[in-house]
Amino acid sequence: MAVSIELTLGDITRFGADAIVNAANSSLLGGGGVDGAIHRAGGPDILAECRALRQTTLPDGLPAGQAVATTAGALPADWVIHTVGPVYSTMEDRSATLASCYRSSLAVADELGARTVAFPAVSAGVYGWPMADAARIAVGTVRTADTRVDTVTFVLFGRDAYRAFEDALSGA
Repeated sequence: MAVSIELTLGDITRFGADAIVNAANSSLLGGGGVDGAIHRAGGPDILAECRALRQTTLPDGLPAGQAVATTAGALPADWVIHTVGPVYSTMEDRSATLASCYRSSLAVADELGARTVAFPAVSAGVYGWPMADAARIAVGTVRTADTRVDTVTFVLFGRDAYRAFEDALSGA
């Protein structure tokens, strides 16, 4: 059965799901945008697990396009799945890396047994990816993903992002 895709306008740190995806930076140690908000709202347990990952399996950080899970701390979720999106470039096509963020996150969700997953618009904030193209890649990748996740909700911050994802979902 195909994954159900939903859209909502709001704050991902307040969204209840089995797993919330963090648009992280490769250090996994927090930052701005969604990453900073998740770390602040989730509390110190998330950062502690991220530091442990850096000291063990990810000493050089998490590469773009890959994903890893930690506790969700105080967030209304069981896990945070951290993924590092690519910085947008007009000189190099990094679309495959952005798609890999979604596929890798869903693979981690499958390993965890998560049935509901909330995604932000990965790379469409400070990493500069044009929203309409980010939405097209996100929706297309999730729509065709081989996953046991039942429902993916894109939790979008702002009406422009919501409209772009709505257009991508309707095939416009």
